[in-house]
Amino acid sequence: MRLEAEFTSEPFHGEGSPPEHALAARDAAAEAGLDTDFGPLGTLARGDAKSLLEALPAITQAALDGGATQVTLQVRRAADEGNEAVPDATVEQQAAGSTPVVELNDALARLIADVERELGARLAELDRPGKQRAVRLLRERGAFGLRKSVSSVADALGVTRFTVYNYLNREAD
Repeated sequence: MRLEAEFTSEPFHGEGSPPEHALAARDAAAEAGLDTDFGPLGTLARGDAKSLLEALPAITQAALDGGATQVTLQVRRAADEGNEAVPDATVEQQAAGSTPVVELNDALARLIADVERELGARLAELDRPGKQRAVRLLRERGAFGLRKSVSSVADALGVTRFTVYNYLNREAD
């Protein structure tokens, strides 16, 4: 069986050179003989189940030693010819038996979900100060360096893009 592991390490950086912790994690995966796809928001490693599972501690340690404050890891069966990869779903969605809303490769959706967990409510259910805090947390985590992020965050908050820009400008002052 072949597996895929997608890992992201934080803090995210906007444009420019990738952070040292991301490079260290990618290098650890490559040193373990895994096929890797390195992107600005995460790394996808593929390999046989035994090799990939044995490499995960080294990948995690490399990221942490490189300065990561958090490493997020998701593992799934790799798509074989004729078979699709096993989809990712949150625990709540699995329990409810619903279709996943947050896709594995959607970094912004993962950041939003992390902030919702941290704040204890869906972004749209927060009061104004809570929404402002959510925008601040998302900014700190690099969410607004992602394409079309303001629109997506506005939708999640249940506000306009103009409101999100106001929250961002308030933080900048």
